[in-house]
Amino acid sequence: MADDLRTRIASGELAPGDAIPSARRIVRDHRVALATASKVLAALRDDGLVRALPGVGMVVVDRPDRAQRARAAAPASAAVRAAPALTTEDVVDAAIRLADEDGLAGLSMRRIAAELGVATMSLYPRVRGKEDLLVSMVDAVFAEYPPPSRTSGTEWRQQLEAVAHLQWSIYLRHPWMPSLLSLSRPQNAPHGMRHTEALLQAFDGFGLSQNALMHAAVVVAGYVRGCAIDLEAELRAQQDTGLTADQWIRAHGPAYDTTVATGGFPMLAAVGNEPVIELTLTTLFEFGLQRLLDGFATWLHRSGT
Repeated sequence: MADDLRTRIASGELAPGDAIPSARRIVRDHRVALATASKVLAALRDDGLVRALPGVGMVVVDRPDRAQRARAAAPASAAVRAAPALTTEDVVDAAIRLADEDGLAGLSMRRIAAELGVATMSLYPRVRGKEDLLVSMVDAVFAEYPPPSRTSGTEWRQQLEAVAHLQWSIYLRHPWMPSLLSLSRPQNAPHGMRHTEALLQAFDGFGLSQNALMHAAVVVAGYVRGCAIDLEAELRAQQDTGLTADQWIRAHGPAYDTTVATGGFPMLAAVGNEPVIELTLTTLFEFGLQRLLDGFATWLHRSGT
């Protein structure tokens, strides 16, 4: 599979900037394991033939990266000698890049080591294992997006909107994040905890109990996470099919129209008569956030009286 893609790139069939099949597309087309598909992409990347483009996937590079070629051709001993210079931040950053490219399913310690050009065992002095690595990834991403602190004059609703929109932007940039976060078993990620602290600040001053404060903050964080849980699936579907969600809806519209025409769906039929309805993950997030905050406004008013 890797040789076939190399040939297509060399012949110009796949030109610079063209997307190559994603790991999931390779799995579907060739009926191989995801680990095998990931190795194919890793081999092409190590050859310097492709690179990751956020939101698109792996694309053909303008010209082979000589440094990557040299790294791929270097003897194993060279990789081991380079390992002492490796830092925990290097490992975490590489893991985040790979997760951004192919999601968590294709992430492994072996693949991270290949990305860094070191032996797999050299990673373990830097991270204790994959679970430790995943928590470090979460914390590193949250560290890039520090939440605003509530200052004098900032309304509670403004604070909640600011934090919620910031978290939404994080998930748009790193669609694998929502599936790692847990409401019932939160990770010990200090930078993530600062987001919780910022949400708690928004509800301060209303005389709420500590129990109510925590529930309110987690509900907001959970709402944003819940809306974002489909971001990664949508990104992979777009890469695999080549269709945006809007294009997919239009392609499947006739089938839905046939089902609605059988009767029993008067509300759906009425909605379908509207010339334009913009319904995306982002519009759902924005609409729901405002309704959630409307509900909090009523609750906080009662709590303050």
